[in-house]
Amino acid sequence: MIKLRTRTLLLLTISVLFIFSSCGTQTGGDQQQSGKITQVKHPEWSKNLSIYEVNIRQFTPEGTFNALKAHLPRLKELGADIIWLMPVNPIGELNRKGTMGSYYSVSDYLTLNPEYGTDEDFKELIKTAHENDLYVIIDWVANHSAWDNALVAEHPEWYEKDSLGKMISPFDWTDVVAFDYNNPQMNDYMLNAMKFWVNEYDIDGYRCDVAGMVPDTFWVRVRKELDKIKPVFMLAEDEAPRHHAAFDMTYGWEFHKIMNDIYSQDKNANDIENYLHKNDSLYPSDAYRMYFITNHDENSWNGTEYERLGDGVRAFYVLTATVPGMPLIYTGQEAALDKRLEFFEKDAVEWNNYPMADFYHQIFELKKNNPALYNGDFGGNWKRINTGYSKEIFALLREKGSNKVLSIVNLSAEPLTFNLEGDAFSDDYTRLFTNDKVKLNKNESITLPAWGYQVYFK
Repeated sequence: MIKLRTRTLLLLTISVLFIFSSCGTQTGGDQQQSGKITQVKHPEWSKNLSIYEVNIRQFTPEGTFNALKAHLPRLKELGADIIWLMPVNPIGELNRKGTMGSYYSVSDYLTLNPEYGTDEDFKELIKTAHENDLYVIIDWVANHSAWDNALVAEHPEWYEKDSLGKMISPFDWTDVVAFDYNNPQMNDYMLNAMKFWVNEYDIDGYRCDVAGMVPDTFWVRVRKELDKIKPVFMLAEDEAPRHHAAFDMTYGWEFHKIMNDIYSQDKNANDIENYLHKNDSLYPSDAYRMYFITNHDENSWNGTEYERLGDGVRAFYVLTATVPGMPLIYTGQEAALDKRLEFFEKDAVEWNNYPMADFYHQIFELKKNNPALYNGDFGGNWKRINTGYSKEIFALLREKGSNKVLSIVNLSAEPLTFNLEGDAFSDDYTRLFTNDKVKLNKNESITLPAWGYQVYFK
């Protein structure tokens, strides 16, 4: 059997291609002025939040909306206030992969997967989330549908064809067939389907699958129309800067890869600084970037965070939460999940008393309460503090008004003692995780164990 290429490698390839082509790409209407992207207006509630990805099928033994609902107060306490639900639509059976199929093979855009529950169950889930001050976005697959989606038979003209007139699958995703966005009626259908879920269920936005494979003009139109209903939050599964004409947030795939490469010793802390400078030069200042050490693709196809990052899991997550951007937590991270969840089969998480919950909770609470770590222009600028160990130590100062966060991470397998050079960081702080008060002085001496970290805040 030929091994399938992973979605992650494909998405990385797509993202790189779109980044290099973004300068010459039109995003439509008044969203682009003199080649500079005009950033969308973020919903006010998103300014200081973090995001949690829910794999509904694997989240509980039942794999239902009702079973998930019981976890909502716990997720609120954890502190990641945007809940991203992987696709809630029914899954196609024709050319299905595995026993249960891919979440991203949608057989009906206007109904719910019956395996998850009823219409009333889903409405109650959204209502309960909102009562817990949680915001819910759902995964949306606009690029392709299942082969047995009724649209294939009813509107074959809505799908891409090869030179022989046959419908085609993107890449090796043989369980789906690609839409043709040159067809105006197809565009209208997809827009109205997205409006339906906001109108009927009061969801708060979308995470859009392979967003870079769908025309920019469609996304700009979608954002304008959805914002007429309510302020929505939109996450693009792509990292091309141009997507911020329609989306609040894009994936930080490159940063994720840098972290993996640092642990394997192919890169070092200097690559993080270079990345952040590049990010500042390419993206609107108010663009949200999503950073993560794992997600559903990484976990299932490339390995758990413990396989890829080993003893550095906590250190790398401190990085994702303190650089400018929004941190993601995926199903099972708070339980220190150390297994690859099956993608096409039932494979429920074993929660094991949430041994990492306090670690994530304290990070999310700091982000929520300290403006230096807010998202986009709501947050503070960044400055790297020199230590004399430029390859091993990444020390980052974020400031917004009188608020400061200083994070220091040892990105090596050796304990190190070093000085924080200069005095830009000098101040009275509280130390995260221990809550003790400390004063950091000019040229402060710090000792960190292998893959150790300290976070100070004011």
